[in-house]
Amino acid sequence: MSIAVTGATGQLGRRIVAQLLERVPASEVVAVVRDEAKAASLAEQGVQVRVATYTDVPALTAAFAGVDKVVLVSGNEIGQRAVQHGNVIEAAKAAGVSFIAYTSVLNVDGSPLLVAPEHVETEQLLADSGLSYSLLRNGWYHENYAPSIDAARATGAVVTSAGAGRVASASRDDFAAAAAVVVTSDAPEKVYELSGDVAWTQAELAAAIGEVIGQDVSVLDVDAAKHAEILTGAGLDEGTVHFVVTTDGHIAEGHLAAT
Repeated sequence: MSIAVTGATGQLGRRIVAQLLERVPASEVVAVVRDEAKAASLAEQGVQVRVATYTDVPALTAAFAGVDKVVLVSGNEIGQRAVQHGNVIEAAKAAGVSFIAYTSVLNVDGSPLLVAPEHVETEQLLADSGLSYSLLRNGWYHENYAPSIDAARATGAVVTSAGAGRVASASRDDFAAAAAVVVTSDAPEKVYELSGDVAWTQAELAAAIGEVIGQDVSVLDVDAAKHAEILTGAGLDEGTVHFVVTTDGHIAEGHLAAT
């Protein structure tokens, strides 16, 4: 059995490769990457490194030669992802791949999250592909809140417009482990809704950060307009500000609270 991981040097992809190496021989793992130099450590471990981008169907097809299963790690170019994922699916079919595990988003059906539409479109492409597949509907990452640590150290506060909303986040390592388990399973399920075991509030986040940095951290709970103003003043670009504020609104509505 040969398993390919796309985006294999990315933040999630490299963790999936690491989890696979705990379960199967390195010779059965194919790392599909944009930059071969970044995968040198994988090659040293015996992983097959193949170069292809999500925009290059012939290169992807060549990268999937002899591959049985693919973990399609969703791309990071919002607005381009559905097309890029379609390229991966097309290449996988052409190469004779039998199964794809795709990293989607939690409770994507009817989700208002800004990232949801492209995941919905990709899931439909998989459904129409004729391939066997599993949907790894990942929730929020713990790591999404890493910038809050530096901000809290500087200001003594966690700034939010999420109100009392809760987030059932998990680490990228946890989601990577789930992907590795699914893709090495003999009979995987069609859909996995994946999230953390505990849904926490912004107050609990502030308390946890305070313990880490050794100082009191408060919660500055503001409305969306004020939140956008604060983030803009901190130097964030318009797109990032919109994403953060909109996501906090969805958190307030409970869309990331499922455990």
